Amino acid sequence: MSENAANPERLPPAEKVKQFPPTPGVYLMKDAEGRVIYVGKAKNLRNRASHYFTKAAADDPRTADLVKAIADIDFVPADSEVDALLMEARLVKDIQPRFNVDLKDNKTFPYLQIRMREEFPRVEFTRNPRSRGVRLYGPFTSAKSLRAAIQVLQRIFQFRTCGLDIKSTNEQWRWFRPCILHSIRQCTAPCNFRVTRKEYRRQIRRLCMVLEGNKEALLNELEQAMQDASAKLDFEKAARLRDEIAALRSLGLRGDVDKDVQPEVFHIEPRKGSVGLRKVLGLAQTPRTIEGIDIAHLDGQDTVASLVSFIDGLPFKPNYRRYKIKSVEGIDDFASIREVIARRFRNALSPGEEEQVFPDILLIDGGKGQLNAALEVFRMLGKVPPCLISLAKQEEEIYRPGDAEPIRLSRHSAALRLLQYVRDEAHRFAQHYHNLLRKKKYGEAQG
Repeated sequence: MSENAANPERLPPAEKVKQFPPTPGVYLMKDAEGRVIYVGKAKNLRNRASHYFTKAAADDPRTADLVKAIADIDFVPADSEVDALLMEARLVKDIQPRFNVDLKDNKTFPYLQIRMREEFPRVEFTRNPRSRGVRLYGPFTSAKSLRAAIQVLQRIFQFRTCGLDIKSTNEQWRWFRPCILHSIRQCTAPCNFRVTRKEYRRQIRRLCMVLEGNKEALLNELEQAMQDASAKLDFEKAARLRDEIAALRSLGLRGDVDKDVQPEVFHIEPRKGSVGLRKVLGLAQTPRTIEGIDIAHLDGQDTVASLVSFIDGLPFKPNYRRYKIKSVEGIDDFASIREVIARRFRNALSPGEEEQVFPDILLIDGGKGQLNAALEVFRMLGKVPPCLISLAKQEEEIYRPGDAEPIRLSRHSAALRLLQYVRDEAHRFAQHYHNLLRKKKYGEAQG
């Protein structure tokens, strides 16, 4: 065995990365003097770090200077992708490596911000962080990864991400209807006082411990709390803590939907669009949840449908759904829409019931025919539909049940742009699923 092989520390970096594990972590590039010049995260350390020692990386103007300066490389393992993402942000902030220099103070990069001065602190993604009254984490190198991490962390800690100004002294919040995040157990609904200020602050404290790299200390704390709850025969609390511990131990960026491209720069103003829809559609309150449905097929073959979900004007991917159409042969969009609506709402609770799972607005891609097909299903189910509308592509006209004429908005209207965004996202997701099925079918035929 050669001296270099026996001592990995003395291997050249291009050889050293081959011994990195295929697991999550952070890699650190060093110059000839041993200074860290670049920090990066990876889902697979070996694959990601090896990329820098290819001809493509040497020729790429974005990495060429970095590649020339690399004299050594090390790594720090992480339990998951989320842990690696958070570790990368902390190291970049602390070390300020030369090739991460643009990240140090550049506020165009994304941050995770917690508004601590609020009674029920909100957690938010921002490119323009506040200087006071917040806990700030970042900068992060990837907006997409940060958005995905927030979704994963929200499934565990159930914090709020909305822009509501919740005051415990305002009794009107007791009659406020929580959004779908509460129904799917991703928010404890401080907007309806379903969690006390003390308990919600405890959620935020636990989140901060993970963000600051103290996950093991938090796990020990939760283990002790679970044992105490069991000793007091509070089995419901013990079970809840057990599930939280399990989720923390398997922390990661999960779900096929996260692999799809999600826009990071929006051509719409979500809040303005939502307020505009309230006015245009004559709603009593500003809509918070919108679902969009679209159908996709190729000459009547492999018909599928998509359902996308938006909250406060932005995509909420964990609630996306896709359907294989089972009851329809050939081209029949009306029948396909009827099947999807029936499958989506058959077991849903009607508006006004305590656990609200209806969206505020349900958008169908199409004209009057598609709209009427959806309406028929609600009548058949004996359910009052949410605000039901359709958006026709050519003239971008909005149809509503019972209205003889469609609503026509300016092409620059924020309300229309939000509906177009929902419609286009439903179309993209339906086409994506349809393409997956066709590739699978083609592969099986070839095999």
